[in-house]
Amino acid sequence: MKLTKFDHACVRVEKDGKVLVVDPGTFSQGSVLDGADVVLITHEHGDHVDVDRLRSASPDLEIWTCEAVAANLTEVPGKVQVVRHGDDFESAGFRVKAFGEWHARNHPDLDPVQNVGFLIDDEIFYPGDALTVPDVEVPTLLVPTSGPWLKLGEVVEYLRQVRPGRAFSTHDGLYGDIGLAMVDGWLKMESDQQGRDFRRLKVGESADLA
Repeated sequence: MKLTKFDHACVRVEKDGKVLVVDPGTFSQGSVLDGADVVLITHEHGDHVDVDRLRSASPDLEIWTCEAVAANLTEVPGKVQVVRHGDDFESAGFRVKAFGEWHARNHPDLDPVQNVGFLIDDEIFYPGDALTVPDVEVPTLLVPTSGPWLKLGEVVEYLRQVRPGRAFSTHDGLYGDIGLAMVDGWLKMESDQQGRDFRRLKVGESADLA
């Protein structure tokens, strides 16, 4: 299984000739949906879902997401299916389990939106915009490292709660070079402390997973 980092919050997972894409939002450049069989969308914010891009996607594409996002995808030709915390399903040979219900709080005057995290093949956990701790072992964590709802100290605490075998940065498109260097430093410090592989993949970089 190969994981490839795209801009900001988007990743592609490839296995046995099939392609799964998580959160192809408006910040994601390039043809992130080329060859995609399955799309997982954690929540409704534009940096995680690009409705116009999905309107142009193949009608054979399967899209799994929360109820709030599905309500905005009525004109999308692909098959849209609602998933909730505790659900599990299989699509294009990928086994997926859903964890979590709500986005982390952004602002005291705004209610959080729906947010669902996905565990893919019992290997990769992507929490979306939340710090959901699933009640299962997480070999590979895609850990959010920037956002108006997040501090780097919370990233470290999250890594210590989940204790994944390895972790790669996601949701990092808001940083410039200085901010990304800071993320690299914090991930390395925690990687050294836990004796595990915590780091940031550059856009376009891939990692082969067991």
